[in-house]
Amino acid sequence: MTKIVFTAMDVDEAEAFRNEGHDANGQKPERMIADGSFPCRCCLRQIKDGEAMLLLSYRPFPSLQPFAETGPIFMHAEACGPYEAQDDLPPMLESPDYIVRGYSPDNRIVYGTGAVTPTEKITDRAQELLARDDVAYVHIRSARNNCYQCRIDRI
Repeated sequence: MTKIVFTAMDVDEAEAFRNEGHDANGQKPERMIADGSFPCRCCLRQIKDGEAMLLLSYRPFPSLQPFAETGPIFMHAEACGPYEAQDDLPPMLESPDYIVRGYSPDNRIVYGTGAVTPTEKITDRAQELLARDDVAYVHIRSARNNCYQCRIDRI
């Protein structure tokens, strides 16, 4: 069985956004108060109703290329720490299903790997994909809006 780890946004990258760094669109993150709950891409927990949060455009890839998808994400406005239960399904994943998709070592989508997956099957699907030689890592994305949630890597 392939061992996996759920990988959140890098803490230094998150701090740069909190310190008014520019997002993938060259804009400063928007600060707002949560009206409901929203998934934080840094700690992989929910941002609770009434908490301060940031909305920004995020590209979870090392460089621009045709498959480097960019989209909106939320994160706690205040430092929230990294995700620590790295091999457990993150608590922010509250929807019934997500897109689980594999990417190659050169950060390209591996065709045929993307599938809407029930939340309780994400770990199994990621292990299956990461057992393949052509898949370097996996993304979890919203099944409704394709928003990036987090990454899964093999250990």
